Amino acid sequence: MKRLLIGLAIAAIAAFNTLPVSAETTIRVTLQLPEKHSLGQNWLAFKKIVEEKSEGELKIELFPSAQLYKDKQVPEAVGSGAIEAGSAFLGRFAGSVPAVEVINVPFLFDTEEKLRAATKGGSEIREILDAAVLKETGARVLWWQAFGRNIYLSKDAPIRVPADLKGKKVRTYGKILGWTVEALGGAPTLMSGSKQFLAYQQGAVDVGMTGAATIESRKLYEVMNHATLSYDSAVEFVAIINNKFFEGLSKKNQDIILDAAATVEQDLRDYIYANETVVVDGVRSKINIIELTEAERDQWRQATKGVGDRFAKERGDIAAQVIKAARSL
Repeated sequence: MKRLLIGLAIAAIAAFNTLPVSAETTIRVTLQLPEKHSLGQNWLAFKKIVEEKSEGELKIELFPSAQLYKDKQVPEAVGSGAIEAGSAFLGRFAGSVPAVEVINVPFLFDTEEKLRAATKGGSEIREILDAAVLKETGARVLWWQAFGRNIYLSKDAPIRVPADLKGKKVRTYGKILGWTVEALGGAPTLMSGSKQFLAYQQGAVDVGMTGAATIESRKLYEVMNHATLSYDSAVEFVAIINNKFFEGLSKKNQDIILDAAATVEQDLRDYIYANETVVVDGVRSKINIIELTEAERDQWRQATKGVGDRFAKERGDIAAQVIKAARSL
């Protein structure tokens, strides 16, 4: 009897070990900003959808506030597979895909409608750029993360027309933006976003380029007196995943990820453009808001119209393709 019971126990254990076990796959995500920021909230929304739809097969683990990698390290970290996924400023890919800076060509996407059309998944511009990023880095673009549109900040005098920038030192955050400043008569100074406040406070630069939302989030109204809503270019981040990792997932889980990406991309873009207006209205009592007339904007367009042609000529064949696609919008 004892031998029989032992035999039954062994058989039960063997049977249990042959039962299918649902494997859990963790996707680690490196973020530059805290989870409370719009980009962090965007990933949390993605996490919720993916984990629910995959019924626990996929788990998203976020590492916010640059805990693991600095922004400039993210393309290499994700592309190499050192981490599965992350968000990076689109301009960080310019070293391998110079054409990504098309988003910074001034007045190429001078309306919200054009910007939405250009950045929408499946657009000609997205198809060209996303494929180039994948080919050159090994990172697959899941979605573009809207951050806002470009504005100019100044302390001593408001900026209304290009002549107001002549001889001024201007903080920029990309090569093409430097070309724009030069076309406007200023002197570009490349500087990370985190260094803005101190640079403005100490007078290291005269004028700042930044996204509209940062007036409030970085409290730039404490060190600058005027904000010019030029909205001449856009600030974009991209959510990326290591392509080998992605292709190793089941078709079902790949589809879950892609569907979730499309959903959160649209939701974030809607939020950012609506929130720009809210943010600007919220700081009107703290900083002088300058909204350009159409005649004034035309002066900016005329002064910078050569930047797009220079971009197409100097940044390679892909840049020429995306400029052509953008101008056809």
